[in-house]
Amino acid sequence: MYDMYDPAQLRTFLAVAQTLSFTQAARRLDVRQSTVSQHVRRLEAAAGDRQLFTRDTHSVELTEDGEAMLGFARTILAAHERAAAYFFGTRLRGRLRFGASEDFVLTRLPEILESFRTDHPEVDLELSVELSGTLHERLAAGELDLVLAKRRGGDTHGELVWQSTLTWIGAPRLRIDPERPVPLILFPAPGITRARALEVLEADGRAWRIACTSASLSGLIAAARAGLGVMAHTRGLIPPGLVPVPARAGLPELGGVDFVLLHGRRGGHGRRERAPGAAGPSDRSLADALAAAILAGGDRLHRPADTR
Repeated sequence: MYDMYDPAQLRTFLAVAQTLSFTQAARRLDVRQSTVSQHVRRLEAAAGDRQLFTRDTHSVELTEDGEAMLGFARTILAAHERAAAYFFGTRLRGRLRFGASEDFVLTRLPEILESFRTDHPEVDLELSVELSGTLHERLAAGELDLVLAKRRGGDTHGELVWQSTLTWIGAPRLRIDPERPVPLILFPAPGITRARALEVLEADGRAWRIACTSASLSGLIAAARAGLGVMAHTRGLIPPGLVPVPARAGLPELGGVDFVLLHGRRGGHGRRERAPGAAGPSDRSLADALAAAILAGGDRLHRPADTR
């Protein structure tokens, strides 16, 4: 009555759902784009010929059935991984230094990390939450093993997790006077969003002033809710109580933004212990294991945390 859902097809589906791009999904999975399309078609057939994506020449979007498939795909793949680890797997242990951008403070990243800790209780996970620019610097200095952060403009390094656009946001009643400098709410340097905001305003010839600077996303949100000014922020992560600034304000476009996983030189201070009697696969680093968990749950990174 029911077709079995192929884990390879489910992984392909998740890659497309997270990047909203068949091309980017193919790059992430290191397969041809035709393979991605084939996997999606077969999964749709296995789901009773339900359409999982709407697709045109410019965009890819999840359908209602596609949204439903997200939860099922994560559950099936998680069960598949647990079974493989039990019968053929290895036990991870050691220390992993993971850095995450401030952007993900209000998302479901903690759920992903909690699941990772449950699956790998002997891993000492050290979390640093900082600006993307700072994380890049610490990774280059060998102080972190894995980083989830914005990619610098023009950079091609890293494994793409999610693509979005930046937008200007502020309090609903905020009004921007085109005759006066734009009041900005900014992260300090070397924040990537800060640099982009100043760059586009300078290129547009628009005067600006700094109304608030904070290294904490919570601090910036509080300032924006108080109506002190506008802030550049990821469109898919707009905090409650703030809204996109209307086009009539005349602020320049901020462009797109990529969130990527970047590995350090050492990739984690740990080892894998093979389960008794198991002839498991070749070793992989702690960073690889956490990266796989983040990629599997990447769609949660642009969904707000449950605050109930």
